[in-house]
Amino acid sequence: MQRCSWVKETNNLYVAYHDEEWGRPVREDQALFELLCLESYQAGLSWETVLNKRASFRKVFHDYDIEKVAHMTDAELDSLLDNPNIIRHKAKIYATRQNAQATLRVQAEFGSFDRYLWNWVDGTPIVNLVTDYRAIPSKTALSEQLSKDLKKRGFTFVGPVCVYSYLQAAGLVNDHEETCDWK
Repeated sequence: MQRCSWVKETNNLYVAYHDEEWGRPVREDQALFELLCLESYQAGLSWETVLNKRASFRKVFHDYDIEKVAHMTDAELDSLLDNPNIIRHKAKIYATRQNAQATLRVQAEFGSFDRYLWNWVDGTPIVNLVTDYRAIPSKTALSEQLSKDLKKRGFTFVGPVCVYSYLQAAGLVNDHEETCDWK
């Protein structure tokens, strides 16, 4: 199979992520929340690092059950700082709870996190004609607008670069290279 040239073929998690997830439209709130959290953890790190710790993150954050994460206590979050199987960055750990709380508010206002997000692209993925992943911008006007709106709603670790990666991961933007067999 021909994949996007950014895929590290030596890491099975990376290959599976590309082949089974990246760029596929996600419509389920819990999965959208998980991807947002994963993207926030990546800030300053490699995606490979995040993927390698994903199973442990799922375990400590109740499989990203939004309601359960929103109600985690400071003591529960602080205890995670001793867990070597996750990224032990206090602000990112606390952001997970804060973003769960913000997601609940968005769900209350829009009916679902899915509806809120997909309204930004009129319910249809933006398909870019990518010939070389190195030409993909790190942020766009859309990611800047969405980042600003998410922050206004109480989300954190959602800068425009993080948000653009999130839009790609959740399939709101399809940036698979034209030579990639996935598309």
